[in-house]
Amino acid sequence: MRKLKNSELTRLDVETFKQAPKTPLIVVLDNIRSLNNIGSVFRTSDAFLIEKIYLCGITATPPHKDIQKTALGATESVEWEYVEDTLALVSELQENNIKVVSVEQAEDAVMLNNFIPEQDRKYAVVFGNEVKGVSQKVVSASDMVVEIPQYGTKHSLNISVSAGVIIWDLFSKLSK
Repeated sequence: MRKLKNSELTRLDVETFKQAPKTPLIVVLDNIRSLNNIGSVFRTSDAFLIEKIYLCGITATPPHKDIQKTALGATESVEWEYVEDTLALVSELQENNIKVVSVEQAEDAVMLNNFIPEQDRKYAVVFGNEVKGVSQKVVSASDMVVEIPQYGTKHSLNISVSAGVIIWDLFSKLSK
């Protein structure tokens, strides 16, 4: 078995990516502090053809060298927008018939492995601050909460890891 060279990989260029059909999934970053985490979410969103990323509150925006370091150009391919108020964005998304799902540990949360998204439905997944998580107001306003099951001694995952797990899982479920 031989590793493929980058030149052998069939990847979309930026313009083709922008024209390609997207996964019916929007990512909302609620007050993310780490520029590296933001860049990682962009890169994962590019990999799975995510429709759009909303950067909210204190979440930094491109262009920034520390975002770019982990995004590797995905800030050019993935559509994004800054919105100061996450709660107002949640309301706007819901008004547009987008189901808002906070990724958090909460009462009545649905475990990710048990979550079956509706086909032909657009979702927005909200990821929260590295320390405080998704704000309670946003959790309360969400249509539902999904939790990533964890079985070890720690009670949380890094936001970029959580985004990778959630985005891959929903991509695979919505692509059926």
